Amino acid sequence: MKVIKIGAVWCSGCLVMKPRWQKIEKQIPWLITEYFDFDSDIESIKKYHLEGSRLPTFIFLDKNGKEFIRLHGEASEKKIMSLLKENKKR
Repeated sequence: MKVIKIGAVWCSGCLVMKPRWQKIEKQIPWLITEYFDFDSDIESIKKYHLEGSRLPTFIFLDKNGKEFIRLHGEASEKKIMSLLKENKKR
């Protein structure tokens, strides 16, 4: 599983989520994450259809790269951990 994380330096919710994700990533070593900046990674923003999206955005991809969940805004560590554990085999 892979999670695409989209944020920006000016986004307060992104600043809240950054340490939350760092904690989660330490707990789940098999998880692959990739971060894109909303303002500078224009091609990735277009690829994931994020123009005008709410930030932060988290796109969960299965092992084949197919999106199965998209979260916008702040999410609790508990909610993210639950999603990851429930979908680990995807």
